[in-house]
Amino acid sequence: MRSLIRLVLPLAMSLAMTGGALADTATFYTVTYVEVGPAAAAQGAALVRQYGEATRKAAGAVRVESLQRLDRPNQLVLAVAWTEQKAFDAHQAAPATGEFQGKLAPLLASPNDQRLHGALSVGAPAASPAGAVYAVTHVDVIPPRKDDAVAALKQLADESRKDSGHVRFDVVQQTNRPNHFTVVEVWKDRRAFDAHGMAAHTRRFRDQLGPMSGSLYDERLYQTLE
Repeated sequence: MRSLIRLVLPLAMSLAMTGGALADTATFYTVTYVEVGPAAAAQGAALVRQYGEATRKAAGAVRVESLQRLDRPNQLVLAVAWTEQKAFDAHQAAPATGEFQGKLAPLLASPNDQRLHGALSVGAPAASPAGAVYAVTHVDVIPPRKDDAVAALKQLADESRKDSGHVRFDVVQQTNRPNHFTVVEVWKDRRAFDAHGMAAHTRRFRDQLGPMSGSLYDERLYQTLE
């Protein structure tokens, strides 16, 4: 009985701390934007999906999401959460990565844009329902306002996780340019995403962001390839 208690108690504490889901073990995040020629959209999507499947088998890969943009299907994203940067570095040197890059190269309309991040505000893991809408947003602020942006993004994440239809809302911060951030959202459906966009806290965040923004608010909508 005591042995059983010793096994169950830590699990129960973990569940309580994460709202019913085991805590995410990731500390390092990569977002890779892939753009192929419009005529190669289906072929590019197949390659990204296959590479995502191979990446799931990599040591240290915690979560792998292969995404295709809704309005421009030739634009794709591979978002991966890793236990540490060393795991990512090892996978970059793996044969599967070289094979993927070789097959993808003739289809590319522009070079892949890969961004490396640390966690800023990452919620508990959650399974995405069928038909979920993904939003991936690049947020760029002027360097003197970096700390203001950090506070505003953390508040937005906290409040957005209470919205109806929320599945996941994560904010990560680029390691080489800490005034750049990526927001990855998952919503039950398009209606939930649209309602979130008009919520008071979302509009307040956009008002706060305006004076500190270094570029356009680059929000793009995706569907999963899985």
